[in-house]
Amino acid sequence: MGALHEGHLSLVKKALSQNDVVVASIFVNPTQFGEGEDLDKYPRQLERDTELLNDLGVDHLFVPKLDDMYSKDFGTYVDCKSFDDIPEGMVRPGHFRGVATIVTKLFNIIQPTNAYFGQKDAGQCVLIRRIVEDLDMDVNVIVGETVREHDNLAKSSRNAYLSDIERPAAAIIYKSLLAAKDAWIKNPSIDSSELISITRGVLESEPLVSEIQYISVESMATMKAVSKPSESKNGTTISLGCIVGSVRLIDNIVLQVE
Repeated sequence: MGALHEGHLSLVKKALSQNDVVVASIFVNPTQFGEGEDLDKYPRQLERDTELLNDLGVDHLFVPKLDDMYSKDFGTYVDCKSFDDIPEGMVRPGHFRGVATIVTKLFNIIQPTNAYFGQKDAGQCVLIRRIVEDLDMDVNVIVGETVREHDNLAKSSRNAYLSDIERPAAAIIYKSLLAAKDAWIKNPSIDSSELISITRGVLESEPLVSEIQYISVESMATMKAVSKPSESKNGTTISLGCIVGSVRLIDNIVLQVE
């Protein structure tokens, strides 16, 4: 959606290294924003983004207008029902329908061989793999690792909203996830409830974390909750959504389970 940072650019670099032609799209998609969310103030910096992509050597930049993607008579949506029930979907009703719809449209327009997404948006990555499989799309979905700041805050366009006081406090998010991962390393059979409790305890130690919306331990394949990481044969993700000051941030950490 633009406001490009090193996380986005790492995906661009990976795409450039693996393909003959690379297309980037920038579109602030209104259908994935809920009522009262930050659609109107979402950072838009197309001139800077274009320069960054040109400097890297992207072949084409697709920047559609709202009417190009959603005509006045538009009425067809891609709705993955199971994603309404995962924590991120419950906090943001309709969000995943908006993501599934716009990504399907972009895939139909661009017809890519490979498509690149970042692990920071864990639910989105699983969702896109789901629609590709369910709708028989001939696209390889490639997920790149989360790129982080010097203090391990996940790179995000919304980080720009953080005040000078909130910004250092936001580092507690990764610390909380890392504490849970350390506990899992010491005890691979640990229950998810214990990992959630550990994560919550660290988050609650930071006064500027004004709300913890969810902490979830889920299968990397489905984003469905598991009672313990060892149950998941495809790997497990610990995900969370919280508000630091007035800024909503998400992050996750991957536990690889053999």
